Amino acid sequence: MKELIKQIRQYTGLSQTEMASKIGVRFATINRWENGHSEPTRLAQEGLYALCENLNVPVYEMIIEKIKREVSSIALDKGRILLYHGSKSGLVGDIKPISREKCDFGKGFYMGTTPEQPLTLICDFEDSKFYVVSIDIKELKSVEIPSDINWAIIVAYHRGRMERIKGSNFYNKYGAMTSGKDLAIGSIANDRMFYVIDNFFLENITDVALVHSLSALMLGKQYVALTEKACRAIRIEKEIPLSFFEKKVLRKVSEGNRQKGIDLANEICKSHRREGKFFDEILDEAIKGDK
Repeated sequence: MKELIKQIRQYTGLSQTEMASKIGVRFATINRWENGHSEPTRLAQEGLYALCENLNVPVYEMIIEKIKREVSSIALDKGRILLYHGSKSGLVGDIKPISREKCDFGKGFYMGTTPEQPLTLICDFEDSKFYVVSIDIKELKSVEIPSDINWAIIVAYHRGRMERIKGSNFYNKYGAMTSGKDLAIGSIANDRMFYVIDNFFLENITDVALVHSLSALMLGKQYVALTEKACRAIRIEKEIPLSFFEKKVLRKVSEGNRQKGIDLANEICKSHRREGKFFDEILDEAIKGDK
């Protein structure tokens, strides 16, 4: 955390003595933090957070830059793809495809091409860990889901939203999309997109509004290792520690992103309220298509 504290102090233009006074610690304490001889207590991190809030310090951007610096030192073997993963309690032992079953593309090990999503997904958990990983996909059977209505329907399938048409050709089509594959690749459903997807399932927005939202909120892709074979192709390159202070900053960003998603979805809904089909209409047509 020492580099981040230095960066915050330099951004604010405060001396070590001035920062110490504002946080409620001694000058020598700031000096020890910046030299890496000690870490701020949780109470001190609360004070640092309040200081950054009052002075509008862009800590989130500093965290992302910190990760980029860490990543820049990683030398990848040819053919490996660099990705990011967040774990609520840390990775122990071999990597396994053991996420919750009702995730976007089913049970697996989820990784993203950008750090933002895993960071905001794990920030509420005290023991969470953030990892830079890589995967060699040369020998893996993979499927890439396009960023259109097919993406939304396969997410609906894996989240259990299509059970009323179970057994239909339409249902089976999306069930087969990842069947027999080692790796699924598709758009990330970030904090802002969660709200939009839920509104599609609740029939507050149409498929046209959903696709426009997906395009507007695109934050990279997620790679999902669906099989043991795919998990064996993953390697942990680096674990990047996150302090209580950093997680608190990330929580605020996550909450703000969700509100942005709500506002954007409402605007898109207004723009496309008469276009497209609602989720239940799509399912009804699927049932009729089997008759």
